[in-house]
Amino acid sequence: QVQLVESGGGSVQAGGSLRLSCVSSGYTSSIDSLGWFRQLAGKEREGVAVIYTAEGGAYYADSVKGRFTISQDNAKNTVYLRMNSLKPEDTAMYYCAAGRWVGYPPSQYSFGYWGQGTQVTVSS
Repeated sequence: QVQLVESGGGSVQAGGSLRLSCVSSGYTSSIDSLGWFRQLAGKEREGVAVIYTAEGGAYYADSVKGRFTISQDNAKNTVYLRMNSLKPEDTAMYYCAAGRWVGYPPSQYSFGYWGQGTQVTVSS
């Protein structure tokens, strides 16, 4: 089992920045990908950014390329999502996820572990 705990969400004005953090614990050797998804009520969960921890590569949704950066600190078992130039359409619940062999582009159905979510609200 892998446990994921997110933090760092909040409210910000358009153009502002936030950094989300996700601390993983448990059987982390069973996973090779960590990422962030977001979801609005009644909508499908969308992959935002994923880091492939073994290879070091990353995936970004087109809507966030150039604005968001995913990174990891292995010593702290933490993955970060730095979000710059935030837009109102970035408003959503953001979830940290972990999995193995999740594919590229990553599918949410390939991630077996999820955090509880952290809300990000961007006002215009």
